Amino acid sequence: MAVAGTASQLTARSRRGVFGFGWNRLWLLVVPMTLFFIVFFVLPVLSMFALSLDKPAAGTVAAKGDFALTNFIRFFSQPLYYESIFRTVAISIASSVIAAVLGYPLAYLIAKTEHPGRNTFLMILVLASMQLDGVIRLYGLMVLLGDNGLINGSLIRWHVIGSPLPLMYNVFGVIVGDVQITLPFMVLSLIGVIRSIHPSLEEAARSLGASPGQTFRRVILPLSMPGILAGMLLVFALASSSYVVAALMGGWKVWVLPVHIFQQVSNGGHWQFGAAIATILFVVNISAIFVYQAVAARTSGGRI
Repeated sequence: MAVAGTASQLTARSRRGVFGFGWNRLWLLVVPMTLFFIVFFVLPVLSMFALSLDKPAAGTVAAKGDFALTNFIRFFSQPLYYESIFRTVAISIASSVIAAVLGYPLAYLIAKTEHPGRNTFLMILVLASMQLDGVIRLYGLMVLLGDNGLINGSLIRWHVIGSPLPLMYNVFGVIVGDVQITLPFMVLSLIGVIRSIHPSLEEAARSLGASPGQTFRRVILPLSMPGILAGMLLVFALASSSYVVAALMGGWKVWVLPVHIFQQVSNGGHWQFGAAIATILFVVNISAIFVYQAVAARTSGGRI
């Protein structure tokens, strides 16, 4: 009886620790992050939504509560604007796919490298590019891809081509810039997932007669799909919202949603129309999250 009473007291104390005062104190740890999220994300986004529903008034930043669809009607009535949605999505998808194809081999190599020194060296290679500002990295690409840059200049001197290749100020240049900026994020998203795949699964596949290629296609690649999809979603979000890449590598010739936002707000002071375009970009990125959830649930057999 004494043992039973002691056990019941311990159980009651543990429950009080989880569901009582101790549990409430544990929730205090998320209060700073919650406040930061509300102040610097929720409130600005709600303000943007409210401003997008105001009637156009140049130079006016504060929302007046007009609740009019004037800005959205203007956006979807002119091909220059609504076609930029498809251009933005296409560039972001292409950047995501290319980053996944280029980043997976490096992430696989890092994840499978057991030697601490070599692993650290490879990680430094990935992280080193993130230490430089994105603008500096893009200017380096401009030196490389320009009409008189390293690639075109070398090919012309070697008489391989007669005129410079159009490597910049077009969609190709924007995609290259997006991939260059976002590739480290893709690699970092994949390393942890590939490391979590237990080696015994590969050994089991090999013992059943599977070749290295079959083991990779049927075991490693499916199990690493959550990391691939998460990395692609991150790259998509970064590429679709990047103004600097589109401005420098596109040369104001590739009209994507961030470029329209900058032009309306900075050049014309049309805050209401710029907020409407930003709202559309927000909806595009949120839709990408739902697509990611659907694809992830299907590829993981409903586990996500």
